[in-house]
Formats: sequence, structure tokens, C-alpha cells
Amino acid sequence: MNYVEVTINNIDEDQQEILVAQLSDAGYEGFVQSADSLQAYIDEPTYDATELKEITGDSFFETKIIPKQNWNEVWESNFEPVIVEDFCTIRADFHDIEVTTPYEIIITPKMSFGTGHHATTQLVMMAMKHMDIAGKTVFDFGTGTGVLAIMAEKLGAASVFGIDNDEWSVENALENLGRNNSTRITVEQNNTDLLPQAQYDIILANINRHILLQYMPQLATCTVKDGIVLMSGLLTSDKDIITATAGAQGLELFDYQELNNWIVLSFRRK
Repeated sequence: MNYVEVTINNIDEDQQEILVAQLSDAGYEGFVQSADSLQAYIDEPTYDATELKEITGDSFFETKIIPKQNWNEVWESNFEPVIVEDFCTIRADFHDIEVTTPYEIIITPKMSFGTGHHATTQLVMMAMKHMDIAGKTVFDFGTGTGVLAIMAEKLGAASVFGIDNDEWSVENALENLGRNNSTRITVEQNNTDLLPQAQYDIILANINRHILLQYMPQLATCTVKDGIVLMSGLLTSDKDIITATAGAQGLELFDYQELNNWIVLSFRRK
């Protein structure tokens, strides 16, 4: 399957963050940000030029087709190691660097979301840093590269179950599990309409506002009493509607963090 690469030029970082949120809602799965431009990727059958024009407004954009086999060239030219709050280093296997953080995750992304560069991934990991995950069961909703699932395992989770509806993401996550010698993580391709019937101590849901609002009842049902749900892929402007919708399902906000206009919301099930 081919992907469409959309390049939007002459936009500052604030504009980029807003566009990433809007494009994520529209099904775009990977992003590369620079000082004044944004590249976004979507599978070719899903690409809708009219919808893209509505999202980008007056911003100029150009598109090109990226064959599946060429994706490695795209991300390798842009992917740099990431250090999350002196806590975890996220790198590719071709990075030859000295790791000085307590944790290290090796990620080789394809078209999957979750290299550690985006603020939402970092926010969720920072929230996880302060949680007691040891011995807990974890559900990673929309696992992408598997980076958050791997982080949960490294923090001592008894078991982690991740799902994604994208074939490439699941394939990529499984490869990354191997790179990190993961033994307590299961990843499956799963339509989001078929959430697991089991309950979990912790749910990681770094997706977007639209999906979180749509699946809030199921996320609450999948959480044990006093369990925790971390929600991200959200802008600061999303906080009120997400908090209200979660509250109606018995999820109580107890903490949130913000980074570059993005937020992670921490909920506890009553």
C-alpha cells in the first residue's frame, strides 16, 4: 500500500501543532516537523484532497506518493534520538550514541505514530514516570510503534495488550517488541469497534479527540475500579469536553500536564 506525503510550507510551530491535531482526526498517521514546514502521511486510499484543503485553509501544500518500500528512506533522514525528561532515551537501532538515562527504547518506525518526537508521546511517558505500574495490567489503545507498551513493560507491568487497526502499525510494533526483547506484551490488529472485554489496571490512549470521545464508554468499561486512564493526542482546548465526557462515564480527572499546547489527562475510574 502506498502513502501520500503532504508537505505544508511556511507555517510556524504553533500552526503545525494545530494542523497535526486536525490531520490526526482526518486519519493521517505520521508527521515530520521542522522549523517552518510540516510533512504528514496518510494511506493513499484514505487521502481526500477536498478535506485536506478544508483543513489547511490558505496554507500552500504539495503532495507526492511514497511507495511502501521507500518509507525507510524518509524517516531515516529525519529521525533523531529523543531524550524524554532525563528518563528514557528513544532511538533507532542505527543510532550509535551513549545512553545516560535509566531506560532505553529502540524504535524503528515505519508509518506508525510514536517515535517519541511528538509532545503527546512525551507527555504520556512523563505521566507514566510518576505512576506505579509494577505488577499492573495495561491496555495500549492505538499502539502505533508500540513505544508506550514497551515503556509500560520496562516499568514493570505484569502484562500489556496493545491494539491498532492499521496493519503497518501492528507489523511495526511487533518488530519493535523484538528489538526491545519484550516478553510480556501482546499486540493485535483489531478494529477499534471491537475493544477487549477484559478490564485493565491502566489504559494508555494516545490517539485524538474524536476517537476518545467516540470510545469513552468502552474505555471506562475496560478500566477496573480505581484504575487509571491516560488520554492524550489532545490540545489544551480539548480539556473541557474530554473531562466532561469522561466524567459522565465515571472517570475522574486527577492530573494533567501540558507541553507546547498539547496535554495529557490522567483519569481515575470511580
